[in-house]
Amino acid sequence: MSPEAHSAPRSLAEALRARDDASLAALLRSRPDLITPVPTDLTQLATRAGTRASVLRALERLDRFALQTAEALAVAPDPASYDTLLGLMAGDAGDETVARALPRAVATLREQALVWGDDERLRLVRTARELLAPSPQHPSPTGLGPTVQEATSGMSPGRIQEIVTTAGLPSTHDSVTAVAALTGLFTHRRKMAKLLAGAPEAAREVLSRLVWGPPYGQVTADPAAHLRWLLDRGLLLPTAPGTVVLPREVALHLREGRAHRAPEPLPPAVAPAATHSPQVVDATAAGQAYTALATVEELLKDWDEGGPAVLRAGGLSVRDLKRTAVALDVSEPVAAFWAELAYAAGLIASDGEADERYAATPAYDEWLELPPAERWARLARAWLAATRTPGLVGGRDAKDRTLSALGPGLDRSAAPEVRHRVLSLLAALPQGAAPDAESVLARLRWERPLRGAQRDGARDDDLRSRLARWTLSEAELLGVTGRGALSSQGRALLGAPAAPGAPATPGAGSAEPTGPGDKLPVHHHRAPERLVPLSPAEQGVAAAAAARLLAPLLPEPLDHVLLQADLTAVAPGPLRRPLADMLGVLADVESKGGATVYRFTPASVRRALDAGRTAADLHAFLAEHSRTPVPQPLAYLIDDVARRHGHLRVGAASAYVRCDDDALLNEILADKRAAALRLRRLAPTVLAAPADPATLLEGLRAMGYAPAAESAEGDVLITRAHAHRTPPRTAPEPVPDGPPPPDATLLTAAIRAIRAGDLAATTPRKPVGEPLAGGELPRTSAAETLATMQAAVLTGDSVWIGYVNAEGAASQRVIAPIRVEGGFVTAYDHTADEVRTFPLHRITGVAELADD
Repeated sequence: MSPEAHSAPRSLAEALRARDDASLAALLRSRPDLITPVPTDLTQLATRAGTRASVLRALERLDRFALQTAEALAVAPDPASYDTLLGLMAGDAGDETVARALPRAVATLREQALVWGDDERLRLVRTARELLAPSPQHPSPTGLGPTVQEATSGMSPGRIQEIVTTAGLPSTHDSVTAVAALTGLFTHRRKMAKLLAGAPEAAREVLSRLVWGPPYGQVTADPAAHLRWLLDRGLLLPTAPGTVVLPREVALHLREGRAHRAPEPLPPAVAPAATHSPQVVDATAAGQAYTALATVEELLKDWDEGGPAVLRAGGLSVRDLKRTAVALDVSEPVAAFWAELAYAAGLIASDGEADERYAATPAYDEWLELPPAERWARLARAWLAATRTPGLVGGRDAKDRTLSALGPGLDRSAAPEVRHRVLSLLAALPQGAAPDAESVLARLRWERPLRGAQRDGARDDDLRSRLARWTLSEAELLGVTGRGALSSQGRALLGAPAAPGAPATPGAGSAEPTGPGDKLPVHHHRAPERLVPLSPAEQGVAAAAAARLLAPLLPEPLDHVLLQADLTAVAPGPLRRPLADMLGVLADVESKGGATVYRFTPASVRRALDAGRTAADLHAFLAEHSRTPVPQPLAYLIDDVARRHGHLRVGAASAYVRCDDDALLNEILADKRAAALRLRRLAPTVLAAPADPATLLEGLRAMGYAPAAESAEGDVLITRAHAHRTPPRTAPEPVPDGPPPPDATLLTAAIRAIRAGDLAATTPRKPVGEPLAGGELPRTSAAETLATMQAAVLTGDSVWIGYVNAEGAASQRVIAPIRVEGGFVTAYDHTADEVRTFPLHRITGVAELADD
């Protein structure tokens, strides 16, 4: 059953040496930290694969059953046979499902280099055993305690002999044989059953409480009779004053040989909670996609003249987030999501000024010029790959500081992988099926139990579960899903097949059936497929495909509105951009929804006049774009505001007001509301104020007047909307979850280099000059080195050299000398797989390769 060589390897390095290139590539692809930097040989690769950090990362990526298998090996004898492992996983009675799934779990552990050896001598990597084996400080997930040998290591020989005798065994001459005899008793099913049959009922109840863990209990200095019965026979062994433990062999007997109470060989199915028509799902998702575009545009328009200030620590203040939420008419968490989405897509950034504020980037203007479907695809693609997590906004960091929107501390490297995985689970359901959220969370916990686990046991609030919940809600907001089911454009965004049941596109996720009643196929030699994120090129292709599917579902922009007599205009759908922009200046949005209602007010009409429009322009615009006649009240409103617009002129004195009608100026001076402006008359037609022109303009407008600003030359200033933009900015880079997986080119080169380095380190050689100690570089004189090199050129043989480069790093190499001249040797370097030139003075020594 083992993919290794028939001869049993003596170390992990030997096991790796027996692998073919495809198997090594699979290891390096699944554990990319092993290739950063590229190991010099397989011994170094094995050493790196056994480091604590690397083993922890590999364990975190195991599914529940593979992890349970590793935990069982950690409590099994070292080495353990496959049959012993099967007994620990399936129990004495056996479990056909576990037996069928176990080869796949063992193959996964072997592929990850966590287990090595053939089926007769399976060995868990030492670091993994230390992490998973039970100890008083770190209980094993199996709930098992120490073995009899471990628990009696500090016990006096006399006490051990007393236990052996009381248990019904003959006394021995030493503690080692006594412990072995006691272990043999506890592992003998029939003899143990006979021993326990004579136990008091209270003693059996104590064992039942400890059997599944934790295996430790407390006793007094004078234990009760039933506890004394257990202690006298070694069924409970003391570990510290007042503390006893249930030996591992006893627990396994009581468990009928099982290391786990409930092995989980199969992943839980993702159950549909509701099923909708695919057309309804796509239409709902498309409607929400359009809303997403409108919301992002509204957010950026609100920040067009310079958005909220950037906090000193970075991010939005709580007050600014509330103000943004009110402007978008959404809750604060949703407002944080839209702001973070625009930031991830590179549409907003800090302007970098002294008074630092958030503003749109030049990329926003380019984004606005794209067709709506392509704009949505860009947002969805940014969301899928972003490591920033809006759901954390409002929470606390490790230093108990509040996490703010657009601020630091929101990156979670697991977010992209969780989003991909959640959506791929949705893609595996029949089209139109919305999943039960709890079944999605259960599946994710099975796939990555260590990563989701909380040390305090709060499993329902682990990060991966929260990321999954946020993914489901954010996908609905964005229009990736509709009514909870994955839309056609969402499938295309993942690169998943459109037809349910079809095999997934490479890199698009798992294609195993997950519906209720579906049977998961058991893979005997490999783990279930994992979602592999698409490459940047594949992401672009998938986003373009999603945009093509979405485009026909989005409503066509309209070129008209319906004017009504109550000074409102109804837009029955999305408006074309020039019409929407002009209407946004001329009127205020009163309500949104399927139809948008705009209201005309004196302030909104004055805003249009300030932007340089005349009354005639506004009348012509409304007549051109209205399907209904322009109502008389609206025409009167425009004419009335236009008649008064610019009658007063405000300039800089700090500010002044001038008007040809001195009676109007007298009226302003007499108005009590003007007291705060501190106006004074400079001439019959001029008033001055210490306030700046903008404050004076706002004050007079608040009093009901319609002043116009003027330049130093006396011309009316046209105040068009000022679009404040940041300098060119790049979108924030996602924070990687460890080293990126190597591509095929890097893998091929790395394996070639590792093989060559291993050849140099392991090739048999005969020394020239003094005999070599193990692992040392050859040491020969300059004359011997030169003579050996020249001989190798004539014979065409390869030699083994020690070489020290310019940085002082020493290495071993196998080279085939081609030419020796001028103090240099030109040779084919088997380690680097290329021709190189080596200075002779940097070669420490040379040895010929052995004949075999």
